[in-house]
Amino acid sequence: MMSKLITSTITATIVGAGFVIATCTQISATKPPQLLQQAIQLRAQGLDGLEKFLNTHATELDNPSPQMHQALDTLCQQKDCHASKVYWYTDLEQAKAADQASNKPILSLRLLGRLDQDLSCANSRFFRVALYPNTEISKYLRQNYILHWQSVRSAPKVTVDFGDGRKLERTITGNSIHYILDSYGHPVDAIPGLYGPQAFLRQLVDGEKAIKEYTRRQGTARQNFLRDYHRQRLGSIQQQWNADLAKLDIQNPPRLVEMLTLSNEPPSAPVAGTIAVTKMATETPMLRNISPTINNPTSLQKITDEATWRRIAQLYRSDAKLDKNSIALISSKRFQKGNAESLQRVVSNFEAAMALDTARNEYMLHSQIHQWFIQGNGTNEVNLLNEKVYAELFLTPNSDPWLGLMSSEGYSAIDNDGVQSSLGTSQPLPYGTLRERGSQKSKVKN
Repeated sequence: MMSKLITSTITATIVGAGFVIATCTQISATKPPQLLQQAIQLRAQGLDGLEKFLNTHATELDNPSPQMHQALDTLCQQKDCHASKVYWYTDLEQAKAADQASNKPILSLRLLGRLDQDLSCANSRFFRVALYPNTEISKYLRQNYILHWQSVRSAPKVTVDFGDGRKLERTITGNSIHYILDSYGHPVDAIPGLYGPQAFLRQLVDGEKAIKEYTRRQGTARQNFLRDYHRQRLGSIQQQWNADLAKLDIQNPPRLVEMLTLSNEPPSAPVAGTIAVTKMATETPMLRNISPTINNPTSLQKITDEATWRRIAQLYRSDAKLDKNSIALISSKRFQKGNAESLQRVVSNFEAAMALDTARNEYMLHSQIHQWFIQGNGTNEVNLLNEKVYAELFLTPNSDPWLGLMSSEGYSAIDNDGVQSSLGTSQPLPYGTLRERGSQKSKVKN
């Protein structure tokens, strides 16, 4: 039986330059069963069902109620669907069937946590604010792609209790990636991490064109096209890199993140956190205090010249500009009317971080993915490619159950290092398992 009363907590996180602001609003309201039931029924009709819902409730969507938010999020399977108005499949086989019926490529998002929940991993939250609500991107996605998301694993959460009734809840570590798939679910390209809206839109346009050329061919001709496509894309990235360095008169370009570790331990969460700049601004204060025994990663893992990267990122500020729809969503989550100055500061800082992510993700991560496709290195099947991405690019391998948050060599002076089961009872630390898995990971990579 459907409950008549719903109580939910909405947590909004806004990223600034090295700081995070959060608010928690408690909402209690009688839930109209008819609205939610309508959304559930229309979901089975896919994008057509979403369009019917939007047309039926067009007037209400000008100022959607919490109940309307919940109904739309259920229909779309994406939080804040009222802003993006895009429909997501959560079953890849259903997405393939829709793809074959519509002749559109699949955009498959892999993330930590769930896209329809507030506390999914940081990058997926930024997608919901900066990318999917963007007017151009939303329209392009609806017209040209079948959307699918799949959770890689749960997003680790941490709660800071201030002891006076206030609590601060965050997700920590984790990254997200969009795969561009053909109608059979085969990867043709991937967009790793967060890009600015205009850069992301270009990736979508290029990916759709590549899919069309790819599907026109058969057998070995397809594989030859795919290698040539990624070879050309890698060459274009190298040319753009050289052009950026020349434009800024940079004689000593920054090195990239050192992916391999010298220890048998899996990569630490602070090391993995350096890969995504925007996410790092949210997570670094929390990670620094959660993992005080983890060595500072700057010696081997951190980008060696952050100032130079920021100069390069300035060339991509226009790509990271938020449109009015995204800014309105940010404002509705955090800011009251009349607080335009504070909103603008946060938007500006967020755009600067996205510009830096855009440059580093394209030059560092996407370049490596292009290289894998050229070599045919684990790129034929999306799940295998995704395991490779999370292990070698995002540094959060499935072999590490702790996602870099637990070290077998550190000491916290807490009983059992604070590890508990879901029932709240202490469980022995699997240090041997950590060492064994880390050792196996090193052997594979070497």
